[in-house]
Amino acid sequence: MVKPLLRLMTELSSHRWLSRLMGAFAHSRFSRLLIPVFIRTYQIPAAQAEKNPSEYASLNEFFSRRLKPGMRPVTEEPDAVASPVDALITAMGTIESGTLLNVKGQDYKLEELLNHSPHQELYKKGYFFVLYLSPTDYHRIHSPVTGKLTESDYIRGRCYPVNEFGMRNMKSVLCRNERLITYMAHSAGEIAVAKVGAMNVSGIKYSDESRRSFEIGDDLAYFEFGSTVVLLTESGIFTPRPGLESGAKVKMGELLGFLRRPE
Repeated sequence: MVKPLLRLMTELSSHRWLSRLMGAFAHSRFSRLLIPVFIRTYQIPAAQAEKNPSEYASLNEFFSRRLKPGMRPVTEEPDAVASPVDALITAMGTIESGTLLNVKGQDYKLEELLNHSPHQELYKKGYFFVLYLSPTDYHRIHSPVTGKLTESDYIRGRCYPVNEFGMRNMKSVLCRNERLITYMAHSAGEIAVAKVGAMNVSGIKYSDESRRSFEIGDDLAYFEFGSTVVLLTESGIFTPRPGLESGAKVKMGELLGFLRRPE
């Protein structure tokens, strides 16, 4: 009885109007009073932030904070793919005939995740990472490679939680939630950075909407509160870093693997 009741409550609370309401509060000056509470509750390393917590005008501004220079060194390995976020790797592996297998006990169709975009053809035998950001984590998203933005696709959706309960008990959360997908051209092929919204996430924003070229590690976008990034690489161009496994914590800029041009 407990799980069905929780699923029902989650369904009722996943509507966009509730996230907009929560977002409005998180943007208000009154919300800044909760910043010390959030720091204590989630043990957030506030000393890494570029400003003192008391200098942030709202809870949302604190959550989308930048860090002091040097806090996240970016891998200098040649042909590297860097983690775009601080996150827990909840799933990773080869995409099998257009399917992301066993993501918290569920399989995901690439065509649904990418909203039937023509880009899906490039990834049907590619590689994927599902990267979960908790409230503790740094919430900005950085470019995983050096490349150019070729297309941006915003997909309206629901706001289901992407935590352990949501991913295991709600059907196809990654394909039903709001998404902002960035397609990037690299010299070895294409990369997709799918930013997935979640319950109480009041927005997914580009840091600079006019920007088209990025160096590895450059500021790309940010979540207002926590969520998930699904990182996809084109078929036949990616080799993961030896020893990297699902369940590992990674920091933004950390090496995930290597790209190579298909032979």
